[in-house]
Amino acid sequence: MSQTRIDVLTLGNAIVDVLAHTDEAFLIQKKVHKGAMQLIDEARAEELYGDMGPAIIVSGGSGANTAAGVASFGVKAGFIGKVKNDETGKLFAHDLKAIDVHYDVTLAEDGPATARSFILVTPDGERTMNTYLGACQNLTPDDVNPDTVRASSIVYLEGYLWDPPAAKEAFRKAVKIAHEAGNKVALTLSDAFCVDRYRDEFLGLMRDGSLDILFANIHELQSLYGTSDADTALAALREENVLGAITRSAEGALIVSRGETKAVPAFPVERVVDTTGAGDLFASGFLAGLVNNLDLTDCARLGGLAAAEIISHLGARPQANLKELAQQEGLLS
Repeated sequence: MSQTRIDVLTLGNAIVDVLAHTDEAFLIQKKVHKGAMQLIDEARAEELYGDMGPAIIVSGGSGANTAAGVASFGVKAGFIGKVKNDETGKLFAHDLKAIDVHYDVTLAEDGPATARSFILVTPDGERTMNTYLGACQNLTPDDVNPDTVRASSIVYLEGYLWDPPAAKEAFRKAVKIAHEAGNKVALTLSDAFCVDRYRDEFLGLMRDGSLDILFANIHELQSLYGTSDADTALAALREENVLGAITRSAEGALIVSRGETKAVPAFPVERVVDTTGAGDLFASGFLAGLVNNLDLTDCARLGGLAAAEIISHLGARPQANLKELAQQEGLLS
């Protein structure tokens, strides 16, 4: 049977989010870095879960959130990431398949539990993530189905995948297969601390031809180029042979190419509830726009639309039909 065509295939850490509202004092008490993602062990995970307030549990993971957003735009999406065959892992797999995201990775029968991210949301809507990687660290090259990658027009990779060594090799395998098939490869830098850990390797990926598209927020980009000045970082990115889609929170996005930098304003939001997934959903809209052959400005507007929807509620999966929202804004027919 021939492989179903996929528009956007994402690879990432398969994580279930445990979200709770909290205050600044709790962050200080728990010694967590506000607004960042910190890796934790299982003991710390249990401690946080025991001490945090009432929580909601929802499938997450940066790349999987992007796949969910892509699917909500009516674009065929797929995801590659590892979960265990436990209650949480089955929830994760079910949630993807329920929104028509292609997911054919075998669930692990042994080893650590499915990954969970304990996300603390302060009154300003900022999210602070404490992530137990668990089973998702065991993503290996064998989990990357070459036929699925070849069938995917754009392969989108999480910078977070660079943490587990075997996942890094899965990442490299997907890049090689995608480019051999004539498909595009995109990377999201994921987190400024992630960039700090792997700056030289991420720059190497851009410069050795592994990447066609780079997603980052302005802080991650500044970290990539080791500068506190946004203009310096943007000037450096213009010298790279990639298309850059750079987000700046309420200031909107910048589209960066060798020739120019184009600013696209953010969509207005009445109230920011939870910024979890804002970058993931911006990427989903931008990628959906590319698949629909929109110009880059409209790709960024689609990204802004998706980001605006996601920060208006708790959790990083869309609650509205993004295709319908885009049609209302005249961005999709």
